[in-house]
Parts: sequence; structure tokens; C-alpha cells
Amino acid sequence: MGRLEAKVAIVTGAGQGIGLGIALALASEGASISIAELEADRAQRAADEVRARGVSVCAVTCDVRDRSQVDAAVAQTVAELGGIDIVVNNAIATGSDAALAASGGQRPFMETTEDLMRLQWESGPLGTFHVMQAAYPHLRGRETSIVNVASRAGTDGIAGYTAYAAAKEAIRALSRVASREWGRDGIRVNVICPHARTPAQQKFAQANPGAEEQLIAHIPLGRMGDAEQDIGGAVIMLSCSDARYVTGQTIMVNGGA
Repeated sequence: MGRLEAKVAIVTGAGQGIGLGIALALASEGASISIAELEADRAQRAADEVRARGVSVCAVTCDVRDRSQVDAAVAQTVAELGGIDIVVNNAIATGSDAALAASGGQRPFMETTEDLMRLQWESGPLGTFHVMQAAYPHLRGRETSIVNVASRAGTDGIAGYTAYAAAKEAIRALSRVASREWGRDGIRVNVICPHARTPAQQKFAQANPGAEEQLIAHIPLGRMGDAEQDIGGAVIMLSCSDARYVTGQTIMVNGGA
């Protein structure tokens, strides 16, 4: 039996990249998984991949910026899978700005637009807030776990990531508040700041020869993280009884970078 046997996890933004890796890792430990994803086709593909691990899965199309869609996603998860024990808030938008994508998400402070600030705010901290509030009635009164995803871009204030860094730090703030208010309800709330090889990172590396090598040179463990084994492994630890006395913490899952 896996460490998360009979548990149900909802993972937002689980259609690809780190979110999918987390979903696969949780499934490998026996958890049933709700894939909450903006794109329906991507949600279904991810659900098929997770289902191959031998667990129950539901695919939910959900834009976390819209509270009504979040409420519907949570209700569908409970109806199909029987409840919620673990919440992983991974979703955040990057937008369709080609120049922004080509730069790896970087943009100087004075070139950051209000639209980009709003996009990051609404999909990041506001979306996380929506999911946490909607899931709360199903989590309280038992030993349950929320893992929110932030970034070293925020904790270190990395130049060029104004909107993204601000959004991720807001997620850490609301996580700390919830951990103090909800601890008596049996709900633990922690944050991870992950770094792993993802499709987006691979595209950036292809467009910028040498960039990945420079990045790895600053990682003490000397390699890029794996979304499932490394990032998913940390989420498993925070979601199971091994971490039953851990809440309100930010864990850097980045090889020591």
C-alpha cells in the first residue's frame, strides 16, 4: 500500500509540467487524483496518464480565476472521488505574450504592464485563495494538507520577474495566515518553491543555447530537478503523516540553488 492510499488529491494546473509531475507522484502513492486544468484536452490527456498508475481520476476543466468554476471543480471532485484530503495549488498563468515567453518570463520592472500584473495576481494568489476557500469545508475536522506553489523569484526578488515574483510572494503570505487559522481544524498549509525541467523550460533552453548549462552551474546538486521524482516527492512528504507536525513552512525544492 502507498503512503496516500484512500486519499483524494486535487491538483490545479496538473495538465503538464510540474503539476502533472506532482499528480503522477501522488498517484504512485495510491491517491485518487482530480486534475483541475484550464484546457479540457490537456486535462483529459493528463488524466489518462495518471489513471495508468492504477488510481481513480477525474478531469475537471477549471479556470481558477473564476470562483464559480472553482466551486464546480471542487463539487465534481467530491462527487466523483468521495472527498478531498490534499490540495495542491500549482496553477498560474504566464499569458500569451511571445516576447515574454522568449525571455523566459523576464521583463524589467518599468516594462511590466498592468495587464501582466493582473494576470499573475488573478491566476496566482486569487486563484489559490479561491481553491482554498472552496476546499476548506471538505478538509476541516481531519488530518488534511494544502501545498501551495511559490518561487525563488519571489523569495529572492530576482530581477526581471516583477509580476511573477509579487504573485508568488502573495501566495506565501496567504499560506502563512491560513496555517495559523486552520491548524486547529486539522489542516496543514505549506509552500514549496520548486525548480524542475518542464516543457516551457526546455523551449527556453532551445531558444537560448547555453542558458541551461549556466543555470545548472549554480545548482549545488549539479542537475535539473525532475517534476515527478523530485518535486512530486516533496509534495508526497508534506501530504502524508511523515509531516504531520509541519505547517506554515516554505520548502525550497531546487537542488540548493
